[in-house]
Amino acid sequence: MKIRNSSDWRDGLPFEIPVAAAEAVPGDATRCSGCGPDSEPWPREALWVVKHRHPTNPAGFVRYYCADHKPKPKLAPPVSAPERARRAASPSPRKAAAPTIPERPAVMCPDCFVQVPATGVCGMCGQRVA
Repeated sequence: MKIRNSSDWRDGLPFEIPVAAAEAVPGDATRCSGCGPDSEPWPREALWVVKHRHPTNPAGFVRYYCADHKPKPKLAPPVSAPERARRAASPSPRKAAAPTIPERPAVMCPDCFVQVPATGVCGMCGQRVA
């Protein structure tokens, strides 16, 4: 059985970037992930929602954070103009193609009319075929 993801409001969220929870999904008050389960629920207007990457689920997972626990957005480091030009000018390294191994021609048993394995002995009748 294969578990499929369903489509919902979380699909529209960017990964690792805080979004105001009231804009992402309106609803009742909820707890901050950083404050812990014993804390009081916060109103949605005071919370941030962050979609994190997950190692085995490509859809990721979502957590709510208050302003004190809101994580910093994880963005790619900026690339300077000279570095960008150098990357564009230098060709990317290419891997050499793997050598091709010629395929062994199919050998048929003259009595059984089945393909003989690489050992040369027919699996049906036991006859040695060259």
